Amino acid sequence: MDSLTALAVLAFTSFFTLINPLGVMPIFMTMTGELSPAQRGAIALKASLVAFGTLVGFAFSGKFLFDFFGISVDSFRMAGGIIFFMVGFDMLHARLVSTKISEDEIKEYSTDISITPLGIPMICGPGAITNAIVLMEAAKSWQEQAVLLGAMFGVLVLTYLILLGSSRIIRVLGQTGNKILMRLMGLIVMVIAIEFFFSGLIPMIGRIG
Repeated sequence: MDSLTALAVLAFTSFFTLINPLGVMPIFMTMTGELSPAQRGAIALKASLVAFGTLVGFAFSGKFLFDFFGISVDSFRMAGGIIFFMVGFDMLHARLVSTKISEDEIKEYSTDISITPLGIPMICGPGAITNAIVLMEAAKSWQEQAVLLGAMFGVLVLTYLILLGSSRIIRVLGQTGNKILMRLMGLIVMVIAIEFFFSGLIPMIGRIG
């Protein structure tokens, strides 16, 4: 296996694991339950594009921005954990499903959730951003950079397709099944949020100590 192929496999598998589109899908399903399949598809596309643009931006300038503003990846993890926890708490209490959206509010609502929390930090979270920065720093040639960008693009295309197919799962599960899945995933999201938060807090405490 040549170095470019090895890099492609490493980048694709690491980004797919960190983005975890199968884990994002239940959140996407519950937040878009009141929308039509076309509207859900538009949100999935916009969220995936936002995530891709963010990853590319951080891949090329993330280290500079973090150093310039004095922001650490650990603080980014903590902020992401807080956002995750809030979303998971709402899911646990079935609050996301009960959201009613009027025709006049659909465009604004779609834009809001496409950017956050779906695009950032659900799809493009601290782990994926850190991975993009580290791998781009290690890429020494334009071929390696192209492979890295291709891997990110491929994972986010796959993420879009998984989110696009979530409407079929909604129909199969029905409202009751969707609520059960939402509560279960809400608990899991809250656990992940705590892990994110403390994975950022502990290193910061260690540096202070």
